[in-house]
Formats: sequence, structure tokens, C-alpha cells
Amino acid sequence: MTNEFENFNDHDEDWLHELELRATDLENELFDWREAHARELADSGYGRDGTPRRSSEGRPGMLRAQPRRTPPRPARPLDDQPDEALHHVIEDEEPDPDSRRSSAQQRTQALIDRGRRSTRRTPKPKRKSKKTLLIVTGIATIVAIAAVFIFRSSPSWPPSVATVQSQIQTACQNPNIVSEPAQVNFACDKGTSQILWVFALMTSGNNPQYIDAKTGRQGLEPITPAQGGQVAWSLNLHHPYNPMDPVDSLQVAARAINNIIGGATLTGTNGKPVVQPGLEGNPDNCVKYTGSSAIVTHAGFPSQCAQPVTSATGQAALVADTYRQWVVGATSAAAYDVSVLFSNANDPGNPQVQAILKTLPTVR
Repeated sequence: MTNEFENFNDHDEDWLHELELRATDLENELFDWREAHARELADSGYGRDGTPRRSSEGRPGMLRAQPRRTPPRPARPLDDQPDEALHHVIEDEEPDPDSRRSSAQQRTQALIDRGRRSTRRTPKPKRKSKKTLLIVTGIATIVAIAAVFIFRSSPSWPPSVATVQSQIQTACQNPNIVSEPAQVNFACDKGTSQILWVFALMTSGNNPQYIDAKTGRQGLEPITPAQGGQVAWSLNLHHPYNPMDPVDSLQVAARAINNIIGGATLTGTNGKPVVQPGLEGNPDNCVKYTGSSAIVTHAGFPSQCAQPVTSATGQAALVADTYRQWVVGATSAAAYDVSVLFSNANDPGNPQVQAILKTLPTVR
């Protein structure tokens, strides 16, 4: 009934007339039932209040009969809302046909109004949009994935590398670490100074207290204390060389690396200068480092490549060759690992770098 009232059209007079006929028929049926019930009470001699009922003409037990009307076509069942209308029908003692029709119209209109108000009071619950739920779920998933990438720990160099990098800045302030007389300073140049902490990482795990039981080597650089003392003397240090001092070790290592690359001019036992060539004194090496075999030669100076070593490939090859001369007995595999670490100084997450770090016992 409620659904029918929701779709009811106020201008549909036929539908309203049909409702009125249904209400009238319902009143007639209730009236017949009340008349039969009154006859039963009359036969027993008592009404509802214990006394015989009287008709409008004063005769006891007599009720005015209403002609039964032919019922219309079967009506659709109504809902529970007409209870109030039924209650009024029972209470009417002697309804007049005209008044019944008027009251039926009023009750029908009241039922229609009540049904509409009830519909407005109880709106249908709104369903959440499935699209909205999918959007919220998608946003939550994106946030979760981003959090994983942002807050996860990324691969990095061992903590000792940062310590040695700061010690390198101090050590490289010494003006005597460049090679003589060619003035090569590959070890402390801004773009190649990582060679110092890479060599120290490979040979001693960046531990200035490192001692090699087999060779007696101490500190960061892979030379004996006696050799380090000779190099330190040539650097004009203001205190005796101490291989356990990281700054002293890095200064000695820087001068040794520069001499290996650029060569050096030393004074022989006879007092005459002795020229010791470096890696750049070989035309074949210059092709590998610079792409050109041209060499520059000056009297009293070691020969050098005519072109600077600037390419990443050339620098990696120079670093590998320097390591094999700096560390006596170093293998080709170890020299290659050093060149990989040097080339990826800014990319510790490189798979090759991570594999090499796992092979260093001092790092583990």
C-alpha cells in the first residue's frame, strides 16, 4: 500500500474514485456484520450494555437494514494504515449514505496524505558508491607503496668511508704531496681523490690501526713503516712519521700514488738527478688512458701523456694499474675491483660494488 501511495497521482480521478468505492464497500460489509451481531444480541435479549437494543422507531431488537450493494471488482489489499478508518466505521451507529460517501472521501485523502508523509519521514538509505571505495583503496595502496620506497634503508658505503673522507681533506692541504717536478696531483684532485679511501678500504678496511702480520705493514697505506718514513721525509713533515696516524698515512699514500702516475726526479748517490718514469711515460699506457699515444718530454722531467686523463674509462684503467704497483703482488682481479669501487664512488648501491664489499673481511 505504501509503495502504491508513493506513486499516486493527485490528478488521477479514476484511481481516487476506485478507492472511494472500495472504502464504501468495506463499510457495507462491516454494517452487515454489525447487523447480524445485533440480531444475535436481540435473540438473547441483551445488547452490549446488558439491555435490549432499540431501533430508531422505538422497537426493541430491531435494526434498520441497509440494502446490500453489488461489490465492485476485487480490490488490491491495503496496508495497515486504514486501521483508523475502520475504527470510525464501527463507531458510527447509523451512518447516512451521503455522509458515508463524504467521510470515505475524507478518509481516503487522509490515507493518501499520511502515506506521503510517512514516505518523506523514512528516506531510503543511500548506498556508498563502489567507485568511491575503489578510489579510496587505490589512494591507500599508493601511499603504502610510496612509504616503503621512501623509508626503506638504501645501500651505502661503510661508515668508515665518511671518516676517511674528512681525514683526506686535512691530508691534502700539504703542498708537498704532488709529484716532483711534474706536479701531478691525481690523488688529491677534486674529481679523483676517492682513490685514497678506495685503496685504504681495500688494503686495511679504512682502519688506521691495521697491522698485517705477514708483511708488517701498518696503517692505511700498503707500504712498510720504513718506506713510509722515507716518503714522509720527502714531504717535509714537521714531526716524525707515524703510520698509525691516519693523516700521516694518507699524506704518504697521496705522494706515492702521484709519483707512480707522473714519475719523479730524485737525487742519486752520486749527487746527480735520477729520473724515474711513471705510468704516463709509456705511449701504450697513454693510448689506454687518453686515447692518444702522444707524450710530452722535458729535460730533467719524467715523460707524460700529452692529453689529460679525463674519461671515466681512462681513469678506471689508470687506477687499476696504479693499484698493482702500489700493492706488491696484487692480482688482476683485485685491481679490477678497485677500479669498480673508484668508478662507482657515488653509487654504493651498484650490484658489483655490493658484491665486492661482501668479500672484504675487514668490512664485514
